[in-house]
This record gives sequence, C-alpha cells and structure tokens, in this order.
Amino acid sequence: MMGKDLCFQSVTWVGFAASLQRMGSQLRILVAEDKPDDVFLLKRGFAKGGVEVPIHFVKDGQEAIDYLQEKPAFADATSTPVPTMLLLDLKMPKLDGFEVLEWIRQQPKLQTMLVVILSSSALDQDRSRAYALGADGYAVKPSDPSEMIRLAQRLEAYGSGKNTAGASDCLNT
Repeated sequence: MMGKDLCFQSVTWVGFAASLQRMGSQLRILVAEDKPDDVFLLKRGFAKGGVEVPIHFVKDGQEAIDYLQEKPAFADATSTPVPTMLLLDLKMPKLDGFEVLEWIRQQPKLQTMLVVILSSSALDQDRSRAYALGADGYAVKPSDPSEMIRLAQRLEAYGSGKNTAGASDCLNT
C-alpha cells in the first residue's frame, strides 16, 4: 500500500456519520502528536484545505488520555470539547499510540469516537496492529503540503458524513 493512501476499514464510519446528523453534532478533532513540525503541517493543511472544525492538540499519549478523561487541565467543555475523532500518532513519549488506542477501546463512553492513526510508519505490521486494536483508519503522514491539505479534506469528509465512498475504502490523497 502506498504512503499516500488513507484507509478506513470499519463500518463505524456509516453509523458515526448517521449519529452526527441525528444529533446535529459537529465534527470535533483531537490530535495527539508530539512533533512540533508535524503539528504545524497539520494545522496548515486543515487551514489551507478549508476544514473549519474545532481541532485541539495534545503532545503525548498520556495527555491524550488525560484529555479524554476530562482531567482538571481539560475539564472545561467549552475550551476542550469531547472529540468525535482522534488523529493518533503511534510513536509518542509517555504512552505510544497503540497503548492509547487499546485504552480507548476499553472505555464504553468512547466507543463511537473515530480513531485514525496518522503515523510516519508505513509498516504493514503497524497498520495490522492498529486495526486489530480497533483503529477506524490509518494514514501515513504526507510530507508534501498539498498532500496534507487533501488528507485534511478527506478526514473532514469522512468524519462529517460527506464522503461518497463506503467503508473499507482506501482513498488516494
């Protein structure tokens, strides 16, 4: 599989989009990423791609869990809303993405949250492990800014139910 593919291998997307539409909810994204350069590229990709959804960033796996548990630093629902999608890096300090994903899938209140792995790893073993632990999607971080823009737009389309492709799809970004 090429690094430019964004793959979704879960029927969760269909139910998730329907739930969002019924509830009148909006896509809210949490990004767990420890590298400042990647955070910058993601922010730029979403902005240049016209993706106008709330996006919050945490810098490691433990901070992602603290955010999702609404620990005191993240308890204000206005400034740190519960996300509907998590973009999760695999290689982070404190807790890696696999550990965070495993924890998330054990939390009943987080079962409907979409988790998309956004990693520099294109290894099949990482992709397979992520799906085995319950990831809804997997994308290799693009290095080209225009690819990052397309990735941001694809993520928004899937997360807000605007996509026309079905589950188990890989989209070239």
